[in-house]
Amino acid sequence: MRSNTPSLAPGFTLFPSLKPPHTTLFFHQIFVLILTFLAYASFHASRKPPSIVKSVLGPTFQTDSTSNDTGWAPFNGPEGTHRLGELDLAFLTSYAIGMYFAGHVGDRIDLRLFLVFGMMGSGILTIIFGFGYWFDVHLLGYFIGVQVICGVFQSIGWPCVVSVVGNWFGKEKRGLIMGVWTSHTSVGNIIGSVVASGVLEFGWGWSFLVPGILIIVVGILVFCFLVVSPDDLGFEMMSSGKEIEMSVGEENVVNLEKVESEEAGLLENKDSDSLAAIGFLEAWRLPGVAPFSFCLFFSKLVAYTFLYWLPFYIRHTAKTVDVYLFLQICVGIVAVAGVHLSHKTAGILSTIFDIGGVLGGVLAGFISDVIDARAVTSVTFLLLSIPALILYRIYGSVSMVTNIGLMFLSGLLVNGPYSLITTAVAADLGTQDLIKGNSRALATVTAIIDGTGSVGAALGPLLAGYISTRGWNSVFLMLIFAIFFASIFLVRVAKTEIGRMVSEGKELGSSVTAS
Repeated sequence: MRSNTPSLAPGFTLFPSLKPPHTTLFFHQIFVLILTFLAYASFHASRKPPSIVKSVLGPTFQTDSTSNDTGWAPFNGPEGTHRLGELDLAFLTSYAIGMYFAGHVGDRIDLRLFLVFGMMGSGILTIIFGFGYWFDVHLLGYFIGVQVICGVFQSIGWPCVVSVVGNWFGKEKRGLIMGVWTSHTSVGNIIGSVVASGVLEFGWGWSFLVPGILIIVVGILVFCFLVVSPDDLGFEMMSSGKEIEMSVGEENVVNLEKVESEEAGLLENKDSDSLAAIGFLEAWRLPGVAPFSFCLFFSKLVAYTFLYWLPFYIRHTAKTVDVYLFLQICVGIVAVAGVHLSHKTAGILSTIFDIGGVLGGVLAGFISDVIDARAVTSVTFLLLSIPALILYRIYGSVSMVTNIGLMFLSGLLVNGPYSLITTAVAADLGTQDLIKGNSRALATVTAIIDGTGSVGAALGPLLAGYISTRGWNSVFLMLIFAIFFASIFLVRVAKTEIGRMVSEGKELGSSVTAS
């Protein structure tokens, strides 16, 4: 998808050798993948601090007799977990609402500038949240207000990066490519956890300041070097998914391109009404958009509950001796006597879930490419994640080995379908044959799917904050029901895919027999 007024990134003016014919199409595809990977990883890194500082801000537990934590008003009272859940709700609600508008706007303006705008705003708001530590702010309205505005800026990121990657790659092996690429979510969570945990000992404000600066720095790189569409550099993507490289050196080819450009302009004017017709409601009616959107609602509810509450859960349930022994061996952290883990250790340990998520996204993308069935792959991962979560809840606190292993497995199975739906599925649905030629549909479809999922993401952490006061068994029961409903929404689509695979198998068998 191209914006109406594309502008080449200034980095290509400073470094002309980056332009064709000095560089190939393949070089720029890899470059775009890396740049968008870093961009969205920095988005997620800047979202991670609230989950890392929860156990610092929130109420302490009487069983933790060795803790000197007093919390941070207004989150350290008897209903502190409720306030923390409401803080998550404020961010994720504005994120979900903003997602719908961001996709609509992203289809109509320069995606590079729009993405940079979102990154800069996110970085600044993340830093402002951290200022609450240095300025001794204890007003709930301050923190909620910052999170609401930050959520709007954060919502800009996803439709932009998915649309840019969709412009540069055809459908062939899209699941595997985007499965690898979408690991930016887990990588960003890992970076955010490690960075926020590493500076937490200096004060929780630093856990927001450093990730905020990080996303601003990456935003500068995106502004300087991101190219939204192959066309902006003289490349053209064929509709079949194959790529052809356009020569930009000879005069006769330039003239030919000029003629073709004029013809394309006439066709574009002719079809302008159909392009404009793909709006919000029309995109909802596209085949597959609604079931995958509602599936993501529940999948993201589960994933974001882990994202925002896992360090808090680990800190108050994991066995100190076993986990500290593991961390002493791996990263040289010195053990401290006590019943519960330190805030820093719990934050670092929670990255195991995201490491599993990296493999889960790649594996789900690869499998869906091999069998050519996104829904079947998603349902399989979802159903397998139910026993994984049950085992993690029952045996996760038994020992270090079971904690690490089951957390890794849970991350793999929970994040697999979540990653697949938000990337390859969204790109497939936004470029399907029914709207073939309409490049303006991709960001809108992407925003609808992820925006709907983000509504679930907003509810998950909020519900966890309230339900956790009744015990963590209730929280895990909520997550299991959410996964079950997520799989239910894809049953019909999966059934259609299975029928198609059976039919193709019969046709293949018949052709072999006939020959």
